[in-house]
Amino acid sequence: MAKAGDKEGSNRPALALHVPEPKYRPGDKVDFSHIQVPEAGAAPRPDEACEAKETYPLCDDLIRVLGDDDKAHGPWDPRLDADTLRRMLREMALTRAFDTRMYRAQRQGKTSFYMKCTGEEATSVCATHALAGDDMIFPSYRQQGCLIARGYEPEEMINQIYSNKADKLKGRQLPIMYCSKRLSFFTISGNLATQLPQATGFAMASASKGDSRIAATWVGEGSTAEGDFHSALTFATVYNAPVIFNVINNQWAISSFSGFAGAERATFAARAIGYGMAGLRVDGNDPLAVYAAERWAADRARANGGPTLIEHFTYRAEGHSTSDDPSAYRSAEERDEWPMGDPVMRLKNHLIALGEWSEEQQAKQDAELDTMVKQAQKDAEKNGILGHGLHHPFHTMFEDVFEDLPWHLQEQADQAIREREIKFPEGLKK
Repeated sequence: MAKAGDKEGSNRPALALHVPEPKYRPGDKVDFSHIQVPEAGAAPRPDEACEAKETYPLCDDLIRVLGDDDKAHGPWDPRLDADTLRRMLREMALTRAFDTRMYRAQRQGKTSFYMKCTGEEATSVCATHALAGDDMIFPSYRQQGCLIARGYEPEEMINQIYSNKADKLKGRQLPIMYCSKRLSFFTISGNLATQLPQATGFAMASASKGDSRIAATWVGEGSTAEGDFHSALTFATVYNAPVIFNVINNQWAISSFSGFAGAERATFAARAIGYGMAGLRVDGNDPLAVYAAERWAADRARANGGPTLIEHFTYRAEGHSTSDDPSAYRSAEERDEWPMGDPVMRLKNHLIALGEWSEEQQAKQDAELDTMVKQAQKDAEKNGILGHGLHHPFHTMFEDVFEDLPWHLQEQADQAIREREIKFPEGLKK
């Protein structure tokens, strides 16, 4: 008889490690027929006050409102008025115009880095519309649409991207990592998933104080593999925190496809089941479905029903960032073959079907928004761009941490300023 650990004489099969592999690589023909796309309006809509387990079938389903006929269907139809629909369309189009301009600016060397959200605009703009104006947003780095939906000025965003003298964050953040206390938009962090426990903590604090503000946070599907994701969901469930977890499943985490984060075995919405919280899976390219799901979760949280995890099933139409080349790891056909369409076009077509919009109005608006962003860019560039001076005064590097600067930091500041006076006297006071 073979002893434990003795390989000789063992008839046990050899183990094999499974390494996830995407279905398509560069040059491959794309076929998305494996993705189940249910009819619009088919998913049931439980009451916001339901037990969490009543939502579990929806974790494997896909909530859709807009059908192939460009009309709204089913119980998830939020029945928004035409003015609200036009506003959401305008803000999604503005987000796209802004992305196009800033991508070009990066290529021109005016900033070091940029990230577009093409194809994902609904997951930020429409979700933000479903929240109250003072609900706290804890974003990831692709939620510029949340700021735009709350009226943040494009020029202020560009100042931050350029880290110029008008940057309200004083050049202390990487490009696109915005923050706005006025708009309840928490500081973006480059460290993945840190915003999730922060959102849970804010929600717990709001509940413990008897406040009325809830928290909503966004994270990419790849970041759900981070420990912070699981810690946040545990605390949110245990303390019934009024928080919404928006998981943006855009199929790719940089060059790693969603299978590396667990998508081969279950949906991301299904992770809610293990924690005992409500879960929804929604067509992230359907603006009405995104709004409806976010509003459902917000109403539930505000009524002390607890947290909700929403998987927004969407597609990253562009590269991860300006540092990325998606042609190196995915088929060029994917963007065109994606079965859920484009959120901007879908909402435009819906408004046209309602008789509330036209192709001519869309073309005019696109031109207007491009001109507006172009002017904002020109105004921001008067305050400086990357590598061309016009930054905040050098001494501000040592400010805003302590009310009174400690002696040892004052010494360091004095030394740094002296060295700068010697090496770069012409730029000291800029």
